[in-house]
Amino acid sequence: MKKDKTDKSTKKTWIQYGVFAIVAITLYATGMHTEVIGFAQRGLLATGLMNPNVKDITEARHIDNETAEMPSPIKADFNLKLMDRDGNVTSLEAMKGKVIFMNFWATWCPPCIAEMPSINKLHEEMGGEVAFVMLSLDQDFESAKAYDKRKGYNLPIYAPASNIPAMYNSSAIPTTYVIDAQGNLALTHKGMADYNDSKFKDFLRSLK
Repeated sequence: MKKDKTDKSTKKTWIQYGVFAIVAITLYATGMHTEVIGFAQRGLLATGLMNPNVKDITEARHIDNETAEMPSPIKADFNLKLMDRDGNVTSLEAMKGKVIFMNFWATWCPPCIAEMPSINKLHEEMGGEVAFVMLSLDQDFESAKAYDKRKGYNLPIYAPASNIPAMYNSSAIPTTYVIDAQGNLALTHKGMADYNDSKFKDFLRSLK
């Protein structure tokens, strides 16, 4: 009797493993695993622990030069050509003089997918004040365009149309760079974040 119960329990366990395996294979085969993982990671973003510490940067930018020496600002490299969704080529240089939010992402990257809704909301609110560059690192740019359309974001997505300057070479994806209106690199944040945050919005406005 005990052996029968053990056999049934073992059989049940193997069936469960089989179901999990089928689900996992299906998700990978359809490409949905990225969005499932990304959705799960949004719970971590909600804590705010992954957000860049813009408070310290903002305070440093407002230090009186008479009481403390400010480090020399790092000039951003504008030598980057960009191709938009319609195949038109522009450049980072064309956006000089504006605050620029530049995000390196890809459709196969779960953390990128996790932070995308917050970037979309930020763009909806501040797209008229800030130049957004959503730089896709997908091998096929059509995948990025299809993803943006399917999600209904209408974000300003681009593909690199030239070599990416060394200062933007990052071992992490997503990576976000913020350039101020004076052409200085104001922020580099590696990893995902919730950018639809009041402190971050105030930070962007302070860079004009």
